[in-house]
Amino acid sequence: MRVLLPYHLDEYRPEFDAPIVPDVVVTQELPDSDDPWARMAVLYEAVAERVAEAVRGGDRPVVVSGDCTTSLGTVTGLQQAGLDPGIVWFDAHGDVQTVETSASGYLGGFPLRMLVGYGRELMADRIGLRTVPEERAVLVDGRDLDPPEVEYLRTAAIRQRPVHDLGELPDAPLYLHLDCDVIDPQDLPGLLFPTPGGPRLPAVAEAVRRVLDTGRVAAVGIACTWRDGAGAADRVRALTGQL
Repeated sequence: MRVLLPYHLDEYRPEFDAPIVPDVVVTQELPDSDDPWARMAVLYEAVAERVAEAVRGGDRPVVVSGDCTTSLGTVTGLQQAGLDPGIVWFDAHGDVQTVETSASGYLGGFPLRMLVGYGRELMADRIGLRTVPEERAVLVDGRDLDPPEVEYLRTAAIRQRPVHDLGELPDAPLYLHLDCDVIDPQDLPGLLFPTPGGPRLPAVAEAVRRVLDTGRVAAVGIACTWRDGAGAADRVRALTGQL
């Protein structure tokens, strides 16, 4: 099942430039609230329901959205289906910021840290997400890290690996997360947060294939962190064709 959530955080994007043809498009009427986490919780409860339904039916859902926070709903859905997943997180950024450390306050910089237990009151307690132990998470090619992220990862059990050497993956059903900005921007136009010095698109596609070849990927999340109409979706379609 291919699920499209046409949002960036809690902002609806009706012309979302997605690299897939979805089987399901998830949209929700969001509460009139100044709390973006409360608004996103409505979306992620719906995502979790779709993911759990697909997994119980023997399918491997692919969830596509405009940012990485959707992963909170996807992992919740895997847990609702009875799985205890590990995480393989492809991203040029660490996504391990906190409210206390983030200089920008950008909520899309928090989700991996939240999956492993930070700020449960922000989202996890609202949607029923259980904490994933740090040692069951792998950050792949996180190369653009702020000093607080570097300090956190220095002592955290999250493993950091390059695309060309993923090492030993968690011995569990896997949530495979791909923020497309892990790809070097020379191969992907229009990225919101381009980070030079990364792997080329073919190398990322090969690494994703290696994870899929474990036979343990239970769900895939794709964060399309680009400007609509910039041409990135066309270049990523070949990669998503293997999912």
